[in-house]
Amino acid sequence: MSRPFAVVAGGGTAGHAVPALAVAQALVERGHRPESIHFVGSARGMEARLVPAAGFPITLLPGRGIPRRLSLTAAAAAVGLLVAVVRAIALLGAHRPRVVLAVGGYASLPCALAAVLLRVPLVLQEQNSTPGSSNRLVGRFARAAAVAFPGTDLPRAVVTGRPVPAEIEAVDRGPAARRAARSELGLPQTGMVIGVTGGSLGALSVNRAVVELADRWADRSGLAVYHVIGSRDFADLPRPRPGRLVYRPVEYESRMPLLLTAADIMIGRAGGWVAELAAAGVPSVLVPLPNAPGDHQTGNARAMETAGAAVMLADAECSGATLDATLEPLLSDPARLEAMAAAARHLGRPGAAGRVADLMVAQATGVPGRAQP
Repeated sequence: MSRPFAVVAGGGTAGHAVPALAVAQALVERGHRPESIHFVGSARGMEARLVPAAGFPITLLPGRGIPRRLSLTAAAAAVGLLVAVVRAIALLGAHRPRVVLAVGGYASLPCALAAVLLRVPLVLQEQNSTPGSSNRLVGRFARAAAVAFPGTDLPRAVVTGRPVPAEIEAVDRGPAARRAARSELGLPQTGMVIGVTGGSLGALSVNRAVVELADRWADRSGLAVYHVIGSRDFADLPRPRPGRLVYRPVEYESRMPLLLTAADIMIGRAGGWVAELAAAGVPSVLVPLPNAPGDHQTGNARAMETAGAAVMLADAECSGATLDATLEPLLSDPARLEAMAAAARHLGRPGAAGRVADLMVAQATGVPGRAQP
């Protein structure tokens, strides 16, 4: 590996890997060659597949996250973390990048610690309103922390917004684009469309509640539910009784920009994808995952709700009846939906990936913005 300009460390889930790739693409737009942006991730993480497909080099570290309870598994994970730290020190020591970006997730911590030990400028990128454990641990040593939400508790925080893919920022929810998206997804041109997604695996409690809702709405016309169920639940989840309601169940949807264009409102968890809702300007009902690390999903949902962009519904209270009661006043009030969409767009902060890239360049070179020779 030739000397990289930047090492981008972390991942595990798409919620970490996708924003990291958006920042890398922004660095390329600023004149840095793809081969000068080197990722460090986990062999178990989404980055192992996504990063090479995007054309960036990657080194995969061994190990896994450390369970919170003492056990043989936790001891083995601690040994794996130590090995990963040693490998990260060797990697950074040999190639001396100008800056390290830590995006959270398992592989983030070894590289962040190595950057601190070797005095390589460290920048954090935090996607959630509540920082993850890795970023909390190394936050005091970072030159800057790029955060998605105001009030995120990290030292030297800079509110950049959460980086999202360019195709999400380019979503056009105007009438013509809405008609085209609905046509491509097989949805009616008229009436209200409710989109649902619980991520690639799915969210069982949300999925069950949506099926209950579709049963309640089976005899209603002028409504459509586009239900992205996820691979874990798709085969076994019951389907609602047939009726006048348009119900479209799919296992996975790779064309999320189309769904964000077509839907009047979205239902889902409150992980990193809330930034995509905000960037696209889509109103939402958010059901935070209980027991998420640091309860960060509740923090994300609360930030969206406080801004007026979403309504938060507790997982324990999520049912067909409560979804009905939550959605009915929204679907019958187009002005409120438009206000929620405007609030989401305001929170979305377009250009977040570029702002994180500029922050990295500034810390690496002292000259903000463009690549240096």
